[in-house]
Amino acid sequence: MKHSPRVRSKLPHLGMTIFTVMSKLATDSGAINLSQGFPSFDCSPELTRLIHQYMKRGFNQYAPMPGVAALRERIAEKTASHYGVDYHPDDEVTITTGATEAIFSAISTVVNKGDEVMVIEPAYDSYVPAIMLNGGVPVYISLGPSFTIDWEAVREKMTPRTKLMIINSPHNPSGKILTPEDLDSLVRLVQGTGIFIISDEVYEHIVFDGENHLSLMQQPVLRERTFVCGSFGKTLHLTGWKVGYCLAPRELTEEFRKIHQFVTFSVVTPVQYALADFLKDRSHYLALSEFYQYKRDRFLTAVSSSRFNFTPAQGSFFQILSYESFSEEYDYDLAVRLTREAGVASIPVSVFYHQKKDYKLLRFCFAKSDDELDRAGEILSRL
Repeated sequence: MKHSPRVRSKLPHLGMTIFTVMSKLATDSGAINLSQGFPSFDCSPELTRLIHQYMKRGFNQYAPMPGVAALRERIAEKTASHYGVDYHPDDEVTITTGATEAIFSAISTVVNKGDEVMVIEPAYDSYVPAIMLNGGVPVYISLGPSFTIDWEAVREKMTPRTKLMIINSPHNPSGKILTPEDLDSLVRLVQGTGIFIISDEVYEHIVFDGENHLSLMQQPVLRERTFVCGSFGKTLHLTGWKVGYCLAPRELTEEFRKIHQFVTFSVVTPVQYALADFLKDRSHYLALSEFYQYKRDRFLTAVSSSRFNFTPAQGSFFQILSYESFSEEYDYDLAVRLTREAGVASIPVSVFYHQKKDYKLLRFCFAKSDDELDRAGEILSRL
């Protein structure tokens, strides 16, 4: 008897990501796409000029596995000047294919079969699949619609099998940022334990209203056990280039690179050299909070006369709007309907929870042109 080869799925319950679904629906419907988190404007022309320069100069072969030395040095300099924390560029900074690869490789570095990983949800959708692919067991700490972390609830779910915790600030999808009290609570939880941390800090330079981003690296107890993951895609408006990085102590980086070398080996060479040159001017990232606060405020002004309620995002380029006061519709159904019928695409927040908790919230990306934000606001205000 003949048999056809069949794949036994390692992720049988997962399909296409919500971001792909909603972006395709937006395209098919001709809707304004405020769903997927990418800017609708281009990166700096200086960056593309620099890439062309390095391509024409022949920088087109494999980069070193850890990343081009000039870029690693620039990241180390940036980190020291911005956070007052020193990472050695040779053995504590690694360039990755986006922050998603950095997170996947960090999870793969420390998680073995049966290890428990604490996931604070709503959570970005790449975390749990990476945990499961490495044999780990996700342990969920579900936040309510205020998105405030109850650290005592976190403590209650810790067990001797807890191996890793994933932290995200500024937070996607809520736009919340960690406070000094949050970091103090986290220190008390993990001090004296063998728990590792992945800190997803891709929106580190997008924080509003005079607040500061607090990186886990700034606390010695946290730094020694943390993989800090960053993204040039978010910082420099170039999500399609997929260039990120991971900062971690030497002994963690050594093991991290063993995974990284067999996931992507190295990141596109001329892009790395171009970024190293571009980052010499600190204004390219220090002005980012002001730039995106303008975008946030423009969007909130545009929806201020609508029936949606909101608390202004503290960071990231996402804004949550609540429709609880005027509809009982399931958030996924409403997001689809608004895309098809009204012409504005968003992301239902329930998809960021493993049990699809519906708090009547939609996430909108305001990294868009002023015209798109104004038109979307007009449409949402007519609902």
